[in-house]
Amino acid sequence: MTLRIYNSLTRQAEPFVPLHPDRVNMYVCGPTVYGYIHIGNARPVIFFDVVRRYLESIGYDVNYIVNFTDVDDKMIRKANELGITVPELAETFIQAFNEDREALGARPASLNPRVTESMPEIIRFIQELVDKGVAYENGGDVYYRTSKFPAYGKLSHKNLAELQYGIRIEVDERKEAPQDFVLWKAAKPGEISWPSPWGDGRPGWHIECSAMALKYAGETLDIHGGGHDLQFPHHECEIAQSEALTGQPLARYWMHNGFVNLDNEKMSKSLGNVVNPRELLQRASAQSIRYVMLTAHYRSPINFSDETIRQGENSVQRLANCRDNLKHRLASVSDRVTGDPDLAVRLSALQEEFRAKMNDDFNTADAITVWFQAVSEANAYLQREVASAEDLNAYLCLFASFDDVLGLLPPEAEAGLLDDEVDGLIAERTEARKRRDFARADEIRDLLAAQGILLEDTPQGIRWRRK
Repeated sequence: MTLRIYNSLTRQAEPFVPLHPDRVNMYVCGPTVYGYIHIGNARPVIFFDVVRRYLESIGYDVNYIVNFTDVDDKMIRKANELGITVPELAETFIQAFNEDREALGARPASLNPRVTESMPEIIRFIQELVDKGVAYENGGDVYYRTSKFPAYGKLSHKNLAELQYGIRIEVDERKEAPQDFVLWKAAKPGEISWPSPWGDGRPGWHIECSAMALKYAGETLDIHGGGHDLQFPHHECEIAQSEALTGQPLARYWMHNGFVNLDNEKMSKSLGNVVNPRELLQRASAQSIRYVMLTAHYRSPINFSDETIRQGENSVQRLANCRDNLKHRLASVSDRVTGDPDLAVRLSALQEEFRAKMNDDFNTADAITVWFQAVSEANAYLQREVASAEDLNAYLCLFASFDDVLGLLPPEAEAGLLDDEVDGLIAERTEARKRRDFARADEIRDLLAAQGILLEDTPQGIRWRRK
């Protein structure tokens, strides 16, 4: 089955055909680094990490670009409040973002370009738009002339003639038309700035991504992603800038993830219900957060609550317990037992079903369901009196392939695998039971239980799982 992606531009699912057969250029709008990201910002971090993982798992070389906006109005205000420079503020929260990304199990991007490191390309981009007559300067500011781009509005599907620009866009008498947007802002006294043909200043938000995408991925991206709230005006303005300059589509596929609610309410600073990942990770595992994010389709809204996190923890633990029980059983089986050929066929079918779900516009919710089907079958297999190393390894390989895409299994050291100390206690308990010292056996069982390890006596020997 061919991968199909819902394209926000055309509003339909389309077969994925990148510009180059084996390579994908994917640009996802990153954070403005003036504070910690909140859990809503974490959704694209997790989801597009999965997109990148899946594309790589089916053979693509992915150039995954996530930018940092390290200068803008919010950053200038925040730096002034703290009594530090804008670059110092940026360094603090770029480091914080990378810490949060890693804690959430998302792999590093191929590139993390910064606005301040792309200033020559941004200025050159704006100058070429001015030369083409689609941008104009007034009082040291440079604006994009939206009347020169008839397709403006094609991504957000807005009827621009009916929009009340005075509400949606800051009114500025220096503009030729209310819908024109800023490309370059003249510096105010004391602000961080860069020299340009129009005087000292800094870029507007939209032009930054257009210039960095062009610099690091060429005229046309395969995938451009971000949150649903970026469709308008940010991504709409990117399209206008880039396509007016190059004459080529900015992106072949546009992907936008839905919003995140907390306890069925939209997150809002005024409501005081904004939660950042580092706070949430104090009471929840990274895997449970990823689980909650991925059990809804990425274009749908999702709800975070204590209950959904608890359910996520339980579900992730079920996956880990099955993985660990397979490993435990594998340590005690004979290599001489032949594998079950029917099982190999079934596991291959599960792998194909998983891929079919992911190929259906990255349907992670249904892909997780396939994984739990595999868990149920693996648990049934573990009840057999005779098992083969080949079969157990096949299950483990299947789980590993699912996890390589979704990232839901805790690291083995955190999943409660037997270490030497626990192994010794279990052996001691077995010996205590043989000599009918049940008091000592019960004591060891309780000690292990206090450490979160539960023992199960089975015909095949003692098995364990984490509580």
